[in-house]
Amino acid sequence: MGEWVEISGPDGAFKAYVARPSGAPKGAVVVVQEIFGVNAVMRGKADWLAREGFLAVAPDLFWRIKPGIDLTDQSEAEWKQALDYMNQLDKNASVKDVAATLAWALTQDASKAGVMGYCMGGYIAFLAACRTDTDATVAYHGGGIHTALGEAGGIKKPVMLHNPLEDSFIPREALDTIRETLKPNPLVTVHEYAGLDHAFTREGGKHYDRAGTQLADSATINFFNEHLA
Repeated sequence: MGEWVEISGPDGAFKAYVARPSGAPKGAVVVVQEIFGVNAVMRGKADWLAREGFLAVAPDLFWRIKPGIDLTDQSEAEWKQALDYMNQLDKNASVKDVAATLAWALTQDASKAGVMGYCMGGYIAFLAACRTDTDATVAYHGGGIHTALGEAGGIKKPVMLHNPLEDSFIPREALDTIRETLKPNPLVTVHEYAGLDHAFTREGGKHYDRAGTQLADSATINFFNEHLA
């Protein structure tokens, strides 16, 4: 369903996976990867958005470290490698890559472009909401968002967060801080999921929850239909 393209960013060119809808796109969404690279799961998320009528673009944010990293969450060795890549990643540079990808997406018959990220990508998506021209942003279980709340004044377009309350990677206190800090902001909607753990929408992952995924994903599509279409 998809293809790889090259995008020019401020620090050089990088590859991105693109999934196109069957007709003219309603809008575009930059899909921001987890720590495993633009792997089958992330390409699948882009394909899902394309089936819903959006142009989806997933940039390879690990390109400065090593282009084309494609790991799974199925072995301890891959987890260790993925966490190492995450720790090496310059997140501020990644936000600039997202901005470059947004600009590229707007050249592809899309009049609006948003951002959607998972895990590490959820954190980068939140930073993008604060720093870029994204028209709408969704973050699934974004680790580290509580450390970036001081930038929330930069949010100028709608944001939706999906936070599982039993997240084994994000302390409950951090989730409470996110909710309470962002509650006064009419542009931000925080959905919380009791009983669900980190990466509950990652098919094949040990925390995957079908009902929770359907609930969160339907909210995401409605959100993008409202703000990007």
